[in-house]
Amino acid sequence: MAAAIMLLSACAQQETTAPTFHAEENPEQLSDWGMIAAKDGALRLSDGVTPYDLATPLFSDYALKLRTVWTPDGKPAVYNAEEAFDFPVGTVITKTFYYLVPENEWTGDVHQGQERGVRDNAMSLDHLRLIETRVLVRREAGWDALPYVWNEDQSDAVLKRTGAVIPMMLIREDGEMEPFSYLVPNANQCAGCHATNATTKAIHPIGPKARHLNKPSSFADGFNQLDHWLAKGLLTGEIAQPAPRNADWADETAPLDTRARAYLDANCSHCHNPNGPADTSGLDLEPGATGPAMGNCKAPIAAGRGTGGRPYDIVPGRPDLSITLFRMETTDPGAMMPELGRAVTHKEGVKLVSEWIAAMEGGCS
Repeated sequence: MAAAIMLLSACAQQETTAPTFHAEENPEQLSDWGMIAAKDGALRLSDGVTPYDLATPLFSDYALKLRTVWTPDGKPAVYNAEEAFDFPVGTVITKTFYYLVPENEWTGDVHQGQERGVRDNAMSLDHLRLIETRVLVRREAGWDALPYVWNEDQSDAVLKRTGAVIPMMLIREDGEMEPFSYLVPNANQCAGCHATNATTKAIHPIGPKARHLNKPSSFADGFNQLDHWLAKGLLTGEIAQPAPRNADWADETAPLDTRARAYLDANCSHCHNPNGPADTSGLDLEPGATGPAMGNCKAPIAAGRGTGGRPYDIVPGRPDLSITLFRMETTDPGAMMPELGRAVTHKEGVKLVSEWIAAMEGGCS
């Protein structure tokens, strides 16, 4: 009898909810999706759920992220060289935001750090604090975005359509301490960022694009991430070589220009593109933009105090006169960029873009 009880207990500990597509219902608990679960000191991925990362990710107040994708019945996404892949109905994409913390007991103090790896479909939660998980689900009518906030005991996350504001204390690498308010976006704000076309206003994934995924896999040794997706049957379609590829913004062996352009692409181009929500600005920060379109000697349009008193979006050779850099540096809610998802200055990103502008030849008459 004792042996049977121990066996049943072991099975219960190993039991994981199967991934589930909710065609209409928006579950109150993240666990009801069955994609990830916090169990036994780790964040565990269910069978069939694939972790992935991006060459250059979006900056979000130094939050670290675990991204996953699951498609129903193993159906593949269709490759697209420029836009987000075409995922089948039933696809669920998650992005979990977390921080390194000095103590396992939550105090609000968070550290800068590197994203933690996934081993055997699990990520250790030792000295980590889970903050939120954003769910993108592909339904018949299109994509829906749902924010879930992790509860106090870190056992599950709860749907928060109205978002949340969480006070924190950032401890930078140099020891500087900076209080800030971490924003969990509400459902409308999620949709605002993911509606990358101002005309259709349809929600789409931002990260799963060829140029962001074309990198050595962090989760399958020896594979390029795109090749890994193809091998798993998660992706289909012909990939012409060379496939589009963004640089790793932090890779100092890569050219300065490609690093800076990748950074601006990841952080800005979902709005600043010819069809995006910021199309009226005339600023295009996608990788292929050049000249005034990407800001060189381009005067601002209705930027108000967002100019910082500077004349052009980018003044070659003069980061101190460039509006783009001012908007990256400031934390004034009426002037900073991006408008959402940032409360502190990304000093390393500012340094990169400043060096890039300083290295440009020419100037503005």
